[in-house]
Formats: sequence, C-alpha cells, structure tokens
Amino acid sequence: MLRSLTLADMSAIRHINDVSLGYPVSLETTEKQFQKIAQNPKHMLIGFEDHSSHQIIGYVHAEVYESLYSETGLNVLALAVLPNSQGLGIGKALMQGLEEKAKVEGFAFIRLNSGSHRKEAHAFYQQLGYKGDKTQLRFIKEL
Repeated sequence: MLRSLTLADMSAIRHINDVSLGYPVSLETTEKQFQKIAQNPKHMLIGFEDHSSHQIIGYVHAEVYESLYSETGLNVLALAVLPNSQGLGIGKALMQGLEEKAKVEGFAFIRLNSGSHRKEAHAFYQQLGYKGDKTQLRFIKEL
C-alpha cells in the first residue's frame, strides 16, 4: 500500500538505498536528510508498505523542477524497490501514485534520469509511457 514516509521508516530506506541503488549511506545521514526533506514542500516522498510485514519495501522521491525554459514539473530523484520485491508492480504503483499527486497539484510533467547501462529500468519507464529524449553525462565536483 502507498503511504507517506516517517522517520521510523528510515532504517528500511537506508537498507533499500544500499541494496537497490548502491548508496551505502549511514542511518544517521538518512535520518538527517529525511528530517530536512520532509519539511520542504518542494519534495514528495511516497513509500510502499508490505501488507504483511508493514515494512517499507520501496519508495519514490521527487522534487519540484523549475527552470526558465519549461513549465514546472517534477524530477524523480529516486525510485527503489527491494530486489526480492521487484517485478511485483511496486515500482509501477509508486510511479502511478506520484503521477496522480502531480496531476492534482498541477505539474506539467515528470522527468527522470536513468544510467545508460540500466536497460531494464529504461524498458520499465517506457512501459509507463516515459520517453527518452536525451543522452547526457553527469558531472560532479565534491566541495
């Protein structure tokens, strides 16, 4: 079932980020970031709770995307589901939940980036109606 995330879910989110996304961040950092993000109305967090264990097994995180060259939309920062729960429609439910919320709030589009090697993810997004429109490299400088 889709629901809002809480601070109590952050141990599960930390684990999902590690095993599903390859980001082994500490629980302390995960909790600290959640406390900031949860207070920011420009961020949306939706979790998927397993009906029997009541644990979060997937989530989507998006932020408002504003620029001078487009209408206002959402940018997906993370979509992750535990490996043993993938292929069960959880990612689809999370994205559909995000789309419904975006429509209600009047956003024009949802965009996301996906690594060039993630062919299965690309097929997943295409099945949901997303179209690849660019090939990009990401550049980052640690400060």
